[in-house]
Amino acid sequence: MARTLINLPKTARRGQLIEVRTTIAHPMETGLRADDMGRPMPRNILTHFECRYANQLVFSATFFTATAANPYLAFFVRAEASGALALTWLGDNGFAQTETVQLTVT
Repeated sequence: MARTLINLPKTARRGQLIEVRTTIAHPMETGLRADDMGRPMPRNILTHFECRYANQLVFSATFFTATAANPYLAFFVRAEASGALALTWLGDNGFAQTETVQLTVT
């Protein structure tokens, strides 16, 4: 499991825009480089990210080989009701990781 960092306020007022910032530790190997023996290194990149708020898609991104290692994303979500934000990363070789954080709306 890759290490993730997720930063957002724990509470928000109804209708307030909140910033969600997240990064995931991932090497993002393009498959275009060779190892010390000259053999091509296998591709290993994240291909997709999505954030669901109360099970509704609120943000998504697609990654390509030019994405840096340990990708960082920042986006805004309007706080409507208390609920969970589920952040999901998908990648090569069956990589899938979901982290969930709670948001309390007052």
